[in-house]
Amino acid sequence: MSAKVIWLFAFVILYWAYCIYWGIRGARMARTAADYFISGRVLPLWVFVLAATATSFSGWTFIGHPGLVFRDGFQYAYASFYTITIPFTGVMFLKRQWMLGKRYGYVTPGEMFSDYFRGDFIRILTVVVALFFSIPYLGVQLRASGFLFHVLTDTALGIDVGMWMLSLVVFIYVASGGLRAVAYVDTLQCILLALGIVIIGIIGLAYVGGFGALTAKIAELVQYQVANNIKITPDGYSHYVAIPGVIQFVSSGPSAVGGAWTGIMILTYMFALMGIQSAPAFSMWSFSNRNPAPFAPQQVWASSLAIGFILFFFTAFQAMAGHFLGGNEFMLKAGLATNVMGIDAGYNATSGLMAQGLLVPSMINLMADVAPWLLGLLAVCALAAMQSTGAAYMSTAGSMLTRDLYKRYLNPGADHATQVWVGRIGVLIIVLAALIVATVSTDALVLLGGLAVAYGFQMWPALIAVCWWPWLTRAGVSWGLLAGVIAVTFTETIGQNLVPNLPWGRWPWTIHAAGWGIFFNLGLAIIISAVTQNAEDLKHRMQYHNFLAEHSSLPEEKRGMVPMAWIVTLLWFFFAIGPGAVLGNTLFGDPNNPASWWVFGMPSIWVWQIIWWALGVAMMWFLAYKMEMSIVPSKEVEALTEDIGDRQAASA
Repeated sequence: MSAKVIWLFAFVILYWAYCIYWGIRGARMARTAADYFISGRVLPLWVFVLAATATSFSGWTFIGHPGLVFRDGFQYAYASFYTITIPFTGVMFLKRQWMLGKRYGYVTPGEMFSDYFRGDFIRILTVVVALFFSIPYLGVQLRASGFLFHVLTDTALGIDVGMWMLSLVVFIYVASGGLRAVAYVDTLQCILLALGIVIIGIIGLAYVGGFGALTAKIAELVQYQVANNIKITPDGYSHYVAIPGVIQFVSSGPSAVGGAWTGIMILTYMFALMGIQSAPAFSMWSFSNRNPAPFAPQQVWASSLAIGFILFFFTAFQAMAGHFLGGNEFMLKAGLATNVMGIDAGYNATSGLMAQGLLVPSMINLMADVAPWLLGLLAVCALAAMQSTGAAYMSTAGSMLTRDLYKRYLNPGADHATQVWVGRIGVLIIVLAALIVATVSTDALVLLGGLAVAYGFQMWPALIAVCWWPWLTRAGVSWGLLAGVIAVTFTETIGQNLVPNLPWGRWPWTIHAAGWGIFFNLGLAIIISAVTQNAEDLKHRMQYHNFLAEHSSLPEEKRGMVPMAWIVTLLWFFFAIGPGAVLGNTLFGDPNNPASWWVFGMPSIWVWQIIWWALGVAMMWFLAYKMEMSIVPSKEVEALTEDIGDRQAASA
């Protein structure tokens, strides 16, 4: 057995021991259903900050994101702004959901929506969205962990074998300890995720020869691409350093000239990723806190600032260095790269690139002979990143199956012990479903995985209704949500497979499926709400909004800043991740002329992204702290009941 494999399994065993410890401890502390499902509403501040960050940024951030920046260049690197747009959803909804959860004893979002709208159709739809989100998203993460260990053990460990083996421990600690175990394991996973990305970025930078050498190499890459007319944008720029315009009216986004990542595509793709914190699982994260104190530090400092800095620099280092370490066949043949990663096959004939999923594992493998212990550590960092999000969705989806289906319809009088055991069975069902899909059909898994976050974003109108707009009705929100899910499905590849010969393809007009979904979802919700108003129902909903207004209204001296908040937010979305982002192609130099790159020798698009990332952090601080959207309310929230499920059961 090689040294790297020994170190690999040594670190994995230590990591597993930590996970099992918290599974056992969480099980011992789970005396009630609320203890198991939402950690008794008493998660410590630092635990939530790290755990919510780990849940927001998964193995996709660790492996998939660098691979796509490697493949598509800085036009895809705009996706790094999800370090701001994901917690932006939290700024909009988490504090108000926490207040409602504390006041009325909600454990799941289905209970909140059902109570607010006085109907169970929205509850069932919420569970469906949770399952549509959790199963494919979890399947992608679990299969990726099997693939990683397949590569790092030099194919000695089969992908499916590794996937099932690595998943077993996740199931054990999640099913045993519930959300409390997930949260405490996530604290370590967050640290490992961030540490791993930074170290791999430093490795890439070191092998290239430093930051100056990297930017010089990027210039060579751009000039080679332009000289050989490889994937040029409509404006004649290299697709690595420019986005291909504001929008392209093509039937399928991936067929766009110069790449799919137009300004509109970036904006609507960010909508999809905002679905991570609007997915039902994050509602349960909000309910699990003693108070909203952890929300602002997680949203502003942990996510927007810390993870943002890591992605805009160290992920970019990884991705671009890959072209000069053996990942780009064209660069090798032109004598502009060295194959230190040892890639000898599998280059794409058109792009000259190795498979994007191999980038990070190949860079980790660089340490096999140099520092095998570091390879083992980085492998566990990647494993932790992949399992961080999956564990949370396993736990929360199992909880929703228990509370919104079993307790609501099958056994309203279920005691706490019964609910916990049914919750564990729910976790088992979710894990087995994800593993079966991941094992039987990897093609279907990729397609379903692409749908997950877009489905999560379709919860926005329901959350807007509960937290902000009382005039949205039950019928409007319910049918809008259903329409949004359908629109997402049929503007993704899976929809084309379900109904062949549709007149559009994937992401028509370079608008992501999440964008099409929210267009039909919110549009239909508003139209139907306008014609289904009912005075009695509105009076019922206003009880919740009057409570929110009483406890979370801005002080008189700050109300004049509301228009400013709207203006700042809309301007940031327009220029940072929307149509205005096209200005970043050329503002700091000609993309095709490296001699004109006048800020640290960096492409204009990279400088633009860094500037708007910094402005985004400032925007998040302004909203979360100054506008008081994520801080503890000045008036204490008094609970009417500890558990709404018991109240509903009593009235059934």
